[in-house]
Amino acid sequence: MLDQIAKFRQIVTLCNGTRVLLRPLTPDDKNALVAMFEPVGPDDFKTMRNDVRNREVVAGWAAGVDYKKVLPLIAVVNDRIVGDATLHFRSGPGRHIADVRIFLAKEFRRCGLGSAMLRALIDIARKSGMRQLVAEIVADQVKVINAFKQLGFEQRAIYPDYFMMPDGETHDVAVLILALASKRDEF
Repeated sequence: MLDQIAKFRQIVTLCNGTRVLLRPLTPDDKNALVAMFEPVGPDDFKTMRNDVRNREVVAGWAAGVDYKKVLPLIAVVNDRIVGDATLHFRSGPGRHIADVRIFLAKEFRRCGLGSAMLRALIDIARKSGMRQLVAEIVADQVKVINAFKQLGFEQRAIYPDYFMMPDGETHDVAVLILALASKRDEF
């Protein structure tokens, strides 16, 4: 399966006509990945789980890519990375679940790129044997939540005050789950 993941390539056309290549991140993408996260503003930064302003952190993701732990799918336009969507594989009793995260460069939002990347991750997750995908989204990001719902995710919970922003303010988080395989009740 890892060989198939490494060879994955998909070209999508956005609503504005831009053609984008979707493919897995490789160590050679280190500088381009750092460049994508450099202009992240305070609104985006406050909801991120990692310090994407730290070049070493971001470069480390590319240098240490391990598709068995995290599958980073990138969106590329003319050698520029404009999107990063990841499957974070769990282990132990949660080994059938992957967490989904996605980030798009500002000028590539609301053109269908996020949905295309999410569809690709769903397909890869199915082929990898995952049974559930989980997304945690700040509850006031209604458009993002609705986009996930349009692709089959169901909102299963709201965690009050679950994310704490850098300024100490807390936000509710919506937990969305996509079942990739249905349970079979057999007798």
